[in-house]
Amino acid sequence: MACEAENHNCQKACGNACNKTEQDTMTQQRPFLILLAMVGGLFAISAFVIWWLPSVGLSSIHPRLPYWFGLAMLTLVIVVLGGLGLLALTLISGRDLFIFPRLRGIVIKYLMPAVIVIGTLMRLDRDALQRSFINLNNQLVRSRNLRVPAAKTMILLPHCLQLFDCAIKVTGDVEKCARCGRCDIGDLAELARQRGVTLAVATGGTLARKLLMEKRPRLVVAVACERDLTSGIRDAYPLPVIGVFNTRPEGPCFNTRIDVDAVRQALDAYVVSE
Repeated sequence: MACEAENHNCQKACGNACNKTEQDTMTQQRPFLILLAMVGGLFAISAFVIWWLPSVGLSSIHPRLPYWFGLAMLTLVIVVLGGLGLLALTLISGRDLFIFPRLRGIVIKYLMPAVIVIGTLMRLDRDALQRSFINLNNQLVRSRNLRVPAAKTMILLPHCLQLFDCAIKVTGDVEKCARCGRCDIGDLAELARQRGVTLAVATGGTLARKLLMEKRPRLVVAVACERDLTSGIRDAYPLPVIGVFNTRPEGPCFNTRIDVDAVRQALDAYVVSE
């Protein structure tokens, strides 16, 4: 009886923890969902004005031209609002509701960056908006239930994880790392060795794209700040990228840190040992 009571209490505690996590996630997403609604409304109003203003001049050219122009604008509005709606429902439900891969690509590569720009113009926290984008991307990848061989998986790191005054530069060859323990590169290199995945350090977007072209992985676990992860996910699409945020105790791009367990959990979720 004591064991049953203990198990019941454990299950209740786990359930409460899960509910708290879901509530925290929704609290973080609420400003972003409000922004999506505002962007959708502004776009619909703008599309109507764009159609209405030249309609008089178009009718003088051909009486049915305003109708064709209006139909084109209506189609564009339906596509954009549909994408925004699916995006909002995906954030709320936690499932990938994008039926058409092309629509998902439009949202990832164009619509989401546009929303971030508009939010920034409205003086909203750009990092928070970018975190929402990366969390959405991770959610979409998670919903695909991928199982990728270790040999086709890459961990991609920014060079700022390495200490600024380290005499050994690991960019291009992580095996040069002395594993001194002063930064997280050594632990990540050991994790990559144990799991049989590729580990690479990039100094910027150009080198990162070059590494992806050379290695041609089927899954990337990328560690970076919000800005670099946002641009990297866009550039790499449709390649699935799991974004892991670094921490910046000494400021951006300088002696940054990473939760190695977060990378380990990503590998556990998606990588098949060979």
